[in-house]
Amino acid sequence: MDNSSGVGVLDKAAIVLSALEAGPATLAQLVAATHLARPTAHRLAVALEHHRLVGRDLQGRFILGPRLAELAAAAGEDRLLAAAGPVLTALRDHTSESAQLYRRQGEQRICVAAAERPVGLRDSIPVGAALTMSAGSAAQVLLAWEEPERLHRGLHGAKFTATVLSGVRRRGWAQSVGEREPGVASVSAPVRGPSGRVVAAVSVSGPAERMTRQPGRLHAAAVVSAANRLSDVMRRTED
Repeated sequence: MDNSSGVGVLDKAAIVLSALEAGPATLAQLVAATHLARPTAHRLAVALEHHRLVGRDLQGRFILGPRLAELAAAAGEDRLLAAAGPVLTALRDHTSESAQLYRRQGEQRICVAAAERPVGLRDSIPVGAALTMSAGSAAQVLLAWEEPERLHRGLHGAKFTATVLSGVRRRGWAQSVGEREPGVASVSAPVRGPSGRVVAAVSVSGPAERMTRQPGRLHAAAVVSAANRLSDVMRRTED
């Protein structure tokens, strides 16, 4: 099937963006993925970077840029975010803990939606906050189902291990206690897109003294249920 629009430069730019959807890429990796000539791939990536459609991670690799998320939000077509509000509110009310939705962007995870506890001690994570991919149950979920090469890269400097991620895949959810921040515990589960790929993580977080040293025993079922509801929304985007 011919996916050409007839406008060569736009078709090539789309190929670059599609390649970066799989994760960060060096110029050599971008050339291999797109089959574009090296000067062409470099010129397009730098031009897209100028318009914030492409960015760079801490290693200088090309990644999808922040402008894409801004455009998606402005279009008002993001069913995941539209559905996240009531799902996270219900999760917060059921668990009595703060609830969040995270997406991965390069070497960070971004809080794209949240429902905070209205009273008492809160561990607020504001919408738009960029957190590490090296610690926390949401980071575990967003990394656990990645392709082997990207998974192993993500383990460098991480506070969790490959064995921990194997357990996450087996159970279908992750937990952490004091991993990202002392005294804070969390439980997370994956949200999957139409292809089955993990596109986001639903979490609840709160003080470890309240969530205990095994927060999954308390909240995994509710978090997995919330994540499955959002996965259903994502599957319906293809209907």
